[in-house]
Amino acid sequence: MQTGQKDQSELYQKRIPIFTRSVKGRFRRFKTSVLVLAYAIYFLLPWLPWQRLDAPAQAVLFDLPGRRFLIFGLTVYPQDVIWLALLLFIAAILLFFVTGLVGRAFCGYFCFQTLWTDFFIWIEHLVQGERPARMRLHRQPWNSEKLVKVGGTHALWMLASFWTGLTFVAYFTYAPQLVLDFFSGQAAPAAYITTGVLTLSTYVAAGLMREQICTYVCPYGRFQSVMYEPETLAVHYDARRGEAAHGRAPARAGQRTLAERHEKGIGDCVDCGLCVQVCPVGIDIREGLQYKCISCGLCIDACNNVMDSFSFPRGLIRYDSEKNLASPVPAAPKVQWRSLKTIGYGLALVLMTTYLAYSVATRGSFERAVNQIRQPLYVVLSNGDIRNRYQIRITNKAAHDQTYVISARGIPADAIDLGNFREVTIKSGHSGLVQASVRLSPTVAAQTQHFELVITPQGKPEEARAESVRFDVPGKRP
Repeated sequence: MQTGQKDQSELYQKRIPIFTRSVKGRFRRFKTSVLVLAYAIYFLLPWLPWQRLDAPAQAVLFDLPGRRFLIFGLTVYPQDVIWLALLLFIAAILLFFVTGLVGRAFCGYFCFQTLWTDFFIWIEHLVQGERPARMRLHRQPWNSEKLVKVGGTHALWMLASFWTGLTFVAYFTYAPQLVLDFFSGQAAPAAYITTGVLTLSTYVAAGLMREQICTYVCPYGRFQSVMYEPETLAVHYDARRGEAAHGRAPARAGQRTLAERHEKGIGDCVDCGLCVQVCPVGIDIREGLQYKCISCGLCIDACNNVMDSFSFPRGLIRYDSEKNLASPVPAAPKVQWRSLKTIGYGLALVLMTTYLAYSVATRGSFERAVNQIRQPLYVVLSNGDIRNRYQIRITNKAAHDQTYVISARGIPADAIDLGNFREVTIKSGHSGLVQASVRLSPTVAAQTQHFELVITPQGKPEEARAESVRFDVPGKRP
């Protein structure tokens, strides 16, 4: 047994603050555009008016008491759970498809954690200044300046987190009334609890933990490598160009031009460190592809700006594939989609999206289901007539109450007995059950294999739907 000091590996590393530097470039512009669009959708959508007859005038409303989701002109009920399954399937396949093509682009531009962290970093920069000022503020002892700036930053973070939580609750009730009730103390307890939980979680995730959410909490960064191919585009450092024979070196006298550097065997990388300073997860992309990298492309912008300042070619850090970088003469990077897995993801994505769109577009204003009561299968009456019984379920998916007329086709009109429910009125989003009894004489019954039960919304004959049902008689095999 050996004694002495043992190496210890901690499961969770204490967070080291990351002070990111601002950068300009096309990837930064794209990230900002996505952030503005996402925030506009999330924060403004509950306030978008949409006139309804039986619900608040809100474009998107998740009406839990009414058991329905109101999305513009579409009303989604629990019976439409297949749509949710399709959406989840499409989202998963889209994630796999995009990852196979361009790596963790979703993480870098569209993930909620990325969007809110980006906004919180912008607040920090607004209050505390650029990276050197924030680092100086972090190192200095507590005084009035540090108290005001750090306290102001956290106050704005908390305000942004609070409005994030309150906006989420606004999707489940009428937004203007929610705000009035919330600040007057008249909102439901669930509104205060949900807003509080989301305020705290947003503040911690985007303000305090940031990149540690991606590193320790989110599983995607761990299993994303399974979906990578040698042809997958990801953010890479061209080590062959940047290091050359004798590594990278600052741009001092005698090694400022490409000719001077190449003559000495020095790579194109001037070792400025800006690619590390702009990285929101604090990695050095020059050390190779790492699971922490979210492929946001900010290091590409920083490096391209430096290359421009020295009149060096761009692309020392770029989106490229491992296969292309390993080739003797790398070609221009491009998306490689001609692989069996990528094509399969694409086909599944197109098929499921098409089916979902078709299902939504062709959905009627009601659903019906007719089940034959099979206990007993049929009854022979004293006069020889044969009776079958059926249960009719009608679900009203219209935005208003609707009356339905039930009739039969293929049998005599007086053969169907619905009791007192020849017409049935069903509330919006609800279902109704009707028991139907069909009685046929032995002669007619022997000639009747099937007939149709027709359900027609009152005043809307064009929306009538027929359901073919079986009629059983003695001696007929079920």
